[in-house]
Amino acid sequence: MNRHGKLNYVEMPAADIDATKAFFSKVFNWTFTDYGPDYTAFANEGLDGGFYRAPLSAKAENGSALLVFYSESLEETRNEVVRAGGTILKEVYDFPGGRRFHFAEPSGNEFAVWSDPA
Repeated sequence: MNRHGKLNYVEMPAADIDATKAFFSKVFNWTFTDYGPDYTAFANEGLDGGFYRAPLSAKAENGSALLVFYSESLEETRNEVVRAGGTILKEVYDFPGGRRFHFAEPSGNEFAVWSDPA
């Protein structure tokens, strides 16, 4: 539902849109709607958004916002990320309130996954 003043959509770069779509489809069961060869959108995944073709990537170390998933089984999600071609940037670690890891999807964008404390 669209609500005034609330985050509604996010757009991220993707050098390889097909690989990015395949990754998120496999790991998180996302579906996409293509709008030409240079843009694909996802919906109903917590926050709607899309990927646009660009030779860039979003990384927290460069000042980009970090999008964080929640998982009920952190290790299982970590393993699925690796099986689907993702790269682990920070292995599972504890933080106040839970545990998390960071990964890059095939186009190089950084994301994190968190879970409740062990």
